[in-house]
Amino acid sequence: MFKKLTEDGTPFVIAEVGQNHQGDLSIAREFIRIFAFEGADAVKFQTRNNRYLFSPEAYNAPYHSENAFAPTYGMHREHLEINPEWLPILKEDCEKHGVRFMSTPFDEPSLELLQSIDVDILKVASFDLGNLPFINKIASLGKPVVMSVGGGDIDQIRSSIEVLLGHHDEVAILHCVSEYPCEYSRLGLESIQILSREFPDCTIGSSDHFNGTLSGPIAYLQGARVFEKHVTLNRAWKGTDHSFALEPEGFRKFVRDIKRVRHMLPPKSTDELGTERVFFKLGKSLIASCDIEAGEELTLKNLSGRIFNTQYIPVRESNRVIGKRANCHIAKGEPIQYSNVDT
Repeated sequence: MFKKLTEDGTPFVIAEVGQNHQGDLSIAREFIRIFAFEGADAVKFQTRNNRYLFSPEAYNAPYHSENAFAPTYGMHREHLEINPEWLPILKEDCEKHGVRFMSTPFDEPSLELLQSIDVDILKVASFDLGNLPFINKIASLGKPVVMSVGGGDIDQIRSSIEVLLGHHDEVAILHCVSEYPCEYSRLGLESIQILSREFPDCTIGSSDHFNGTLSGPIAYLQGARVFEKHVTLNRAWKGTDHSFALEPEGFRKFVRDIKRVRHMLPPKSTDELGTERVFFKLGKSLIASCDIEAGEELTLKNLSGRIFNTQYIPVRESNRVIGKRANCHIAKGEPIQYSNVDT
């Protein structure tokens, strides 16, 4: 899927909702509607079974963050999770709005849930890079897989990719720095080139936690073709991910600018150079800066430029006549024409 969609340079952009839906189905559905309209190709959520994922000790640990939705970490997480009953609704909304439904399973029960609703794309989070048993289960479903590699070394990435490619080649690897938020000077986007060289059978991309849009076009220039960006409806909402996520207008510009990059790169045809409308209106033509007699050489000192309603020899072509001799008298201020010059 990824290679086919991006083979002509077209970017594939994922709007990462994560838990920014605030545990509210109506808000989750609004994310799909809005970010599909703003240019997303896929809308991604996260799926967890917290009692399976966390030990009892971790689940019941007190949570005192200013972003806490409950007094213990487990209950805080429960407040923000996708209800399993919402999954088919969200997938149907994605189909309605013309985007792919994507989710990150953080555990085996969640993977089974996503399989049951026929999720379009699965994500391997950076936390599970190198988790070969779980990656094998994900890949075995035959769905396109996106994997972030934040915090991982090259051997962990290689072993994970080997497992994925053992099942199919619909794999995208996203360069990622696991800092939330990530400062612009920490993005390390040149690593995209390394991934491209190391894994030519995979589509390479970028997942960043930078709070701006410039990372997208720069990553494209480094070779990224799949892009994942956190999104929100309001950066001021309570929660850890809203502050560095893009609101709808920011995401629209993120997508727009990434899509423009490939069209900015090809040079203009040499046949068109100098024929731009502005040169016909304001382009200078060569003139005699003093009287030039027949047989006199045209030099840097006896030529200048002036704008006429009709263009004669453009000043940019002065190199073609300097050093040649006039074959007739040319009065000061008159335009130079090729017929006035010996060939």
